[in-house]
Amino acid sequence: MATVAELKFGQRGIIKDFAENRLPVKLLEMGCLPGNSIELVQIAPLADPIYINVNGSHIAIRRSMAKQIEIDIEDVSTI
Repeated sequence: MATVAELKFGQRGIIKDFAENRLPVKLLEMGCLPGNSIELVQIAPLADPIYINVNGSHIAIRRSMAKQIEIDIEDVSTI
């Protein structure tokens, strides 16, 4: 299973799972929940943090946190 940290620029995925005790409540409140779509919008110059779009909410998170969120990467050819 892939994680958000593995997304490439512009790539999208669907959140599948995460360790509930490791993900801040603020991310959950902003829509970082299983079944929601997620897209990598931008990567900082030193690769940390990353800027993501989760169901219309733009969020900057550390790469270490992104590694905790498991996703299914959407196939670009089907979009």
